[in-house]
Amino acid sequence: MKSEALNQVITYAPSSRDELIDYAFGHKKILVAVNAEKILHATDQSRAIINRNLGYPDGIGAVWALQKKVHRSTVKIPGCELWFDLIQKYYKNKSFYLVGGKDEVITATVAQLKSEFEGIVICNYRNGYIKTEDEEQALIEDIKKHRPDVVFVAMGSPRQELLMERIQKHHEAVYQGLGGSFDVYTGYVKRAPKWWVKNNLEWTYRLINQPSRIKRQIHLVRFFINLHLNRY
Repeated sequence: MKSEALNQVITYAPSSRDELIDYAFGHKKILVAVNAEKILHATDQSRAIINRNLGYPDGIGAVWALQKKVHRSTVKIPGCELWFDLIQKYYKNKSFYLVGGKDEVITATVAQLKSEFEGIVICNYRNGYIKTEDEEQALIEDIKKHRPDVVFVAMGSPRQELLMERIQKHHEAVYQGLGGSFDVYTGYVKRAPKWWVKNNLEWTYRLINQPSRIKRQIHLVRFFINLHLNRY
């Protein structure tokens, strides 16, 4: 696996999901999803967060950019699938801690995981509404107490990444930010059907179902133009 600077957003170019997962475990990394929108609209803060951690190509735009830089074997690894792959691979000998979502979502997530993965060790979990420093410190102390191998945080960027960095100072583990993945997993939010995902048209499906996203999609045209002009 190699890394490449996409306009100074350093993104790893894994050739498989297993390769990325093994690297994250070997180096106790925070996994950060990178897509065309994050590259195009990178701020000093978001760029620094990705570059400090393990950015990976979550969207087809990031994949195309890496492939254009000679990393032909780079594969797209959607974050909403990666966390599930990680559990499938390690649930028999690793422990997990989950943070994020509403109470009903995180509770449903834990129940569903325990149903699908017999014997999975979920040390603890809580919702994503951490409103005070005392609540955050209590979370950190609980994670230190349970010492999970993997911590999933589903709160949206950059909040989830900044929280994971603060927690990691007290407990080394593999961390992954999940955005709305718990909602998708439990069916509270519907993901695009498999055909759209397989053919890299998930963004089109979202646009059809949410026409209000057109402003965001227009901005992404700039990314592909810049990519064609070798600006990434």
